[in-house]
Amino acid sequence: MEGQPAMEGQPGVFTSEQQMDIKTAMEKSLAEGVAKINEYLEKQKNTPLNIAITGESGSGKSTFINAFRDVNDSDEDAAPTGVVETTTEVKAYPHPNLPNVTLWDLPGVGTPNFPADEYLEKVGFERFDFFIIISAARFKENDVKLALEIKRMGKKFYFLRSKVDFDLANERRKKKFDRQKTLKAIKENCIKVLRDQGIEDPQVFLVSSVKLHLFDFLLLQQTLERELPAHKRNAFVSALPNISEEIIKKKKDAYQAKIKYHALLCSGVAAVPIPGVSTVVDIALVVTVVKEYVNGFRLDEKSLKSLADSSGVPYSELLSVMTSQLGGTKITPELILNLLSQLAMGSAVMVAEEISKLFLFVGIPVSMCLTGVSTYRSLNFFLNLVADDAQRVFEKAVEKNSEV
Repeated sequence: MEGQPAMEGQPGVFTSEQQMDIKTAMEKSLAEGVAKINEYLEKQKNTPLNIAITGESGSGKSTFINAFRDVNDSDEDAAPTGVVETTTEVKAYPHPNLPNVTLWDLPGVGTPNFPADEYLEKVGFERFDFFIIISAARFKENDVKLALEIKRMGKKFYFLRSKVDFDLANERRKKKFDRQKTLKAIKENCIKVLRDQGIEDPQVFLVSSVKLHLFDFLLLQQTLERELPAHKRNAFVSALPNISEEIIKKKKDAYQAKIKYHALLCSGVAAVPIPGVSTVVDIALVVTVVKEYVNGFRLDEKSLKSLADSSGVPYSELLSVMTSQLGGTKITPELILNLLSQLAMGSAVMVAEEISKLFLFVGIPVSMCLTGVSTYRSLNFFLNLVADDAQRVFEKAVEKNSEV
């Protein structure tokens, strides 16, 4: 509505249309406004993201799928890996912590049951948000045909040159080995081959399917984040493995942007007093959101044990670097209340200005939202704890696996 203050916060939480829907609902009643916010938060949390992974046998696509999902190749729900063609049908691999995000292992183009001229129709082209085409060597004619057809149908595709770590290991045997020159040569050769076959400005990323923190994976992440529609972006960021400080920060920013909306949900609901502190918060909501934080940053027990197996760092050592008491354990109201009792809540007024802008925008007096302000501070407190622990766990894991 013209003349109204803009709803502040990081982009990508709600669209301007959704923001106005919330305001309109709030003007009718608090209950309707809260219901609308909850509807949009749930919709965003459940937004599907379907990523298609294709490539010839031995290209490392199944290994890449497992690494992206933080799943070890030997795990029960892992994509099968091997030097022979292990993918004979389209197979879905949901993210273990985010079931709305699915990586699809597709058979290689040109296999008997998936000829090139029928490939997209047979794999169910329409369901995928974008395609990743993986090769362990040179991209071939069928890869190019597939990319051109994907482009013709209006979807994005990206070329991943895998097993770059093996190439470097082989090149190291030479007397005049230069790591950067070797990487540059590999990428330039891939780009030239693709251009010669009709791909304009191909986007090629060098990766190790086993060690995603090396080479161009972060560049791929930045590119996808930039090119994905806004409503898909949060799902993609949340699904990323914690392989860099940048990814951990992006996850934190994405969760941070939602906190004021979670706080607004607390307006008019029953709240629980924190022992020893003269304030109240919506404990049920805080428990639910903190669980999202723990799962999103991969600090749940299953994810930590998987990381321990893949990194070689004992599970007990990963637990030992965390200070929040939230990792590798069940998040309960009792645990939340115990941790909140350690938080000095007396300075809640410090955040009132920021959150009050949102409350005033939707027509709710700040005096009705003291519970929201307290919950806002509480969620910030827990988000900082979990994000800091994710950083410590990341540093511990890469400490042992950093490239020499």
